[in-house]
Amino acid sequence: MATVRPGREFPDRAARRLGLPPWLRGERHDLGFARHDPASNFAGHGPAPVGSYPGLGPFGTVDMAGNAREWCLNETGGLRYILGGGWDDATYHFTEAFAAPPLDRSPTNGFRLASYTPGDSTVAQAGRPVERLVRAFGRERPVSDAVFAIYRRAYDYDPGPLDDRIEASDSSAEHWVVQRVSFDAAYGRERVMAYLFLPKTGRPPDQTVIYFPGAVALHARTSRGTLELDAIDFILKSGRAVMYPVYKSTYERGDGFESFYPNETNTYREHVIEWAKDFRRSIDYLETRSDVDRERLAYYGRSWGAFLGGLLPAVEPRIKTSVLYVAGLELQRGQPEVEPINFLPHITVPVLMLNGRYDNFFPVETSQLPMFHLLGTPPGRKRHVIYDGGHFVPRTLLISEVLNWLDQYLGPVMR
Repeated sequence: MATVRPGREFPDRAARRLGLPPWLRGERHDLGFARHDPASNFAGHGPAPVGSYPGLGPFGTVDMAGNAREWCLNETGGLRYILGGGWDDATYHFTEAFAAPPLDRSPTNGFRLASYTPGDSTVAQAGRPVERLVRAFGRERPVSDAVFAIYRRAYDYDPGPLDDRIEASDSSAEHWVVQRVSFDAAYGRERVMAYLFLPKTGRPPDQTVIYFPGAVALHARTSRGTLELDAIDFILKSGRAVMYPVYKSTYERGDGFESFYPNETNTYREHVIEWAKDFRRSIDYLETRSDVDRERLAYYGRSWGAFLGGLLPAVEPRIKTSVLYVAGLELQRGQPEVEPINFLPHITVPVLMLNGRYDNFFPVETSQLPMFHLLGTPPGRKRHVIYDGGHFVPRTLLISEVLNWLDQYLGPVMR
């Protein structure tokens, strides 16, 4: 059932002067994650009556995030944009450019009534089709093995003492104990903080999944209450452990670097290498734990972390399998030392990719399939699942696919 929400799309001229895209003129992107989403309906329990949530945009718009997605005039490749996210979407869908077939009648879909100033010439301009830019990955070739070996060396570091500590422990959750740990980084005299979730079921030593979160982690300045537990809780309930590092630039380790999009700067290249070193250093720490099975480690990345899943497993030989949740190659380029197309052929462990057919971040033909085909994993050991949705996968499908995959390639959990 559609939800009608009154309000004007473009409430004042100041928003236009900001040069924001049409939808985001009503909502500042940089304010969305921090201020608007927590006050909006992303609870997952169904649509709520208009006005039930206090979410208010900087220009006077209300109820634009969550509750029901809202159809827009703009067309792209036969699809129509439907924006703002809905009650059963992740909060990042608020600022996601999601498009769907115009006859899609999913329960999360709705619309907003808008009024415009008579004779406003900008309405027709704002409603024009939006063309997607594409990158012709089929014309690009990964570097040779010899060149890759040179790039690969940038991700190595001299082994040294971890000086590891268990900072805190919490056993209040029903299915797991979480320990906040810290250890020395592989660069710059920094400390890496991480959360090690240990299952209350199963029999140690535990199979362990090392998680890399979505881009929301770059915007959050604290990990308290903002960890992506919905992506890992079912793994813990299955009797497996999860290592959740606080990577450079994320959560409490924010350093002003807040864009996950690749670019050709030295700053971006250095950050990718530091993320990889944090990932590898986390495994160094896991190897010191008697309650962790060092022979059964998996990589698991979501969105931004799934994109980096096209690189990180290629520089870490201790990973036995990989799960990429809404993954694809980015349109933007990085320097060749951090370009996934140069690393994907060197990933040979079993890989599971889970995607949406209408994902506007990672379109199927121009992003998902090039990534999947570039993987060096033999065809019988990699799997690409595409669901009729956007930048997400239904939870039931996510749980069944991930747990079946881990059972297959790490083995069943010992009870």
